[in-house]
Amino acid sequence: MFIGHFGLGFGAKRLAPEVSLGTLFLACQLADLLWPTLVLLGVERVDIEPGATAMTPLNFVSYPYSHSLLALCVWGFAFGAVYAVVHRSRLVAAVSLAVLVISHWVLDAVAHRPDMPLTFTGTTRVGLDFWSSVPWTMGIELAILAVGMTAYMRATTARDRIGSIGLASLVAFLLLAYFTAALGPPPPSSTAVAWSAEAMWILVVWAYWVDRHRLRR
Repeated sequence: MFIGHFGLGFGAKRLAPEVSLGTLFLACQLADLLWPTLVLLGVERVDIEPGATAMTPLNFVSYPYSHSLLALCVWGFAFGAVYAVVHRSRLVAAVSLAVLVISHWVLDAVAHRPDMPLTFTGTTRVGLDFWSSVPWTMGIELAILAVGMTAYMRATTARDRIGSIGLASLVAFLLLAYFTAALGPPPPSSTAVAWSAEAMWILVVWAYWVDRHRLRR
């Protein structure tokens, strides 16, 4: 899953209005921000396997430290705790961020075939394999994004043109990246996949920039 995660990030602004959209993006996509670095370091592994699923040619062979349920519970608790200490924020903000981190596993478990690990070393893998159907996957992800965007728009208002145009361009880029990845040719190598995934950090920075130009309603 891709834009579905960002949809939850947008929507979480209603629960934690004091938290920047950039931080919400960082939380909801923490697993996918850690994963490419671990792949490049050889700690985790992904193979290119055209036809692995209808939605993606990626075969996630091993990614327990970025995507297991246990790992994301640990990462989520740490993320929320650090935010609470640094920002002296309300408990609801810290809890929202922790839940966002863990939500990544839940959404991926719905989308992926049974390759989502529960622990660091266990052999159990889960997945409902919605990726076997392109219409189902796209329908669910676009619906989550639409609901999240609606919540974000109701929670904030543009302070200036950057606040409106910047947000529209961010969403447009997310959709472009999503459809390009889903409908385009398979990537040439796992290394190329990892390096392209590192570009997701740009979306986090972009979200910080946009949110600075929007006001809480």
